[in-house]
Amino acid sequence: MSKFESIEFFNKPDATVPYTLLPFSFTALDATRYVVTNLAGEYILLEREPLQRLVNGTLRTDESLYIDLRARHFLADEHSKMAPDLLAIKVRTRNEQLANWTGLHMFVLTQRCDHSCPYCQVSRQTEDKTSFDMSREHADKAVALALRSPNPAIKIEFQGGESFLNFELLKHVVITAKEANRRLMQPKDLKFIVATNLSVVTDEMLDFCAQHEIGISTSLDGPRDLHNKNRPRPDDDSYERTVAGIVRVRQRLGRRSVSALMTTTEASLTRGREIVDEYVKQEFGGIFLRPLSPYGFAVKTRFFRAYSAEQWLNFYDDALDYVIDINRQGVEFREYYAATILTKMLTCKDPGYVDLRSPAGIGMAGVIYNYDGTVYASDESRMLAEMKDTTFKLGSVDDSFETLYTNETFLQSVDETFAYSVPMCTDCAFEPWCGADPVFHWRQHQDMIGRKPESEFCQRNIHIFGGLIRRMDRDPFVRRLFTQWAHTC
Repeated sequence: MSKFESIEFFNKPDATVPYTLLPFSFTALDATRYVVTNLAGEYILLEREPLQRLVNGTLRTDESLYIDLRARHFLADEHSKMAPDLLAIKVRTRNEQLANWTGLHMFVLTQRCDHSCPYCQVSRQTEDKTSFDMSREHADKAVALALRSPNPAIKIEFQGGESFLNFELLKHVVITAKEANRRLMQPKDLKFIVATNLSVVTDEMLDFCAQHEIGISTSLDGPRDLHNKNRPRPDDDSYERTVAGIVRVRQRLGRRSVSALMTTTEASLTRGREIVDEYVKQEFGGIFLRPLSPYGFAVKTRFFRAYSAEQWLNFYDDALDYVIDINRQGVEFREYYAATILTKMLTCKDPGYVDLRSPAGIGMAGVIYNYDGTVYASDESRMLAEMKDTTFKLGSVDDSFETLYTNETFLQSVDETFAYSVPMCTDCAFEPWCGADPVFHWRQHQDMIGRKPESEFCQRNIHIFGGLIRRMDRDPFVRRLFTQWAHTC
């Protein structure tokens, strides 16, 4: 006997069998088309007339659209009774990272820094103020808490200030964490990364990083004049030190050992293509285009309000289109925020990016141990605390793991940021790809959910989601390129 029914079984020319709609949402993409998504994040573009027929239950089974919608679990009929179960499996697969709990543990080794960046999101301190360094006692307790997480993969990220200004404690944490991990009945997949401006890095530091396979994350805001304007230091040589540091790291640790982040300032808005060119020049495989955040020194210096969401989106669109053009010319280069979204949009995976998680990734994806032993739900929560708002403080390293993760504010943020039940989010076709940023919305609106029509978080994401779809729809090269990004993110 054949393992499969004949095509006639599934495709009857005169069939008008009833079908059941599975949960989906739709949002207008343009004047004539709608983006339609199901719970698993699969999407299809439909014009108004077929969308109306789908909803009214009048699609015919001999239509190719009917077969497509059934295969993607937008509807079910007598021949697809397992569809709800299969859809549930897809949804569970996309959310499997929730069961792992917190994988990223950030240690603020010091608030000292040799730079004076006007957009800095924390209250940096001068290099001589060692009272703003984390103590060994606090570090040891933070290591113990990090290894209590049920996540089988733990990443410890060192932050500052400038992390390497407290190099002795960095070494202590790495060695202590490795020894404690070896004693566990089920040791974690333990990794380390240092966030640094590379201005004070020495051969001794690089040797230690090489010995313990520690990755490096630095900042590069663009060409020399722009970088030095955004990230000043006393000798006006931030760019030179950063570029020289990147070369040294690669020579000692390997080509893939260093990554870089940029921050968009008002001076950056007209220079997106130059910024991309700088990343290509420095032989990075991509760039993460990100806006300013409304925290700390960036607010005191009024840098955060230097431009609108619309201005940043114009900057983003131009830079992304330029990245696409570079790829047309044969240069492999990607924009990482788009690649993260595309992975959620085109695959069954969820990269776990904190700002695109539902419920929100704060606490569940990452926590931060401040230099003074205070524990916050996210890096942004720590920045908010620098502005005298400790709403997202979980406790201290003296607390137990259970106490920290049953903090009432943390539980409230989990409850309120499940996007599928949030007003306006629940009706949005982009919800399966989006997330929640309760710290941002609390800062802007004193509400963890935020006022969606006024939310810059929503404005940016809705614009980018729609833009990615439109680019793929009108250009086969872009669809192939974006599919490649999605599967290698």
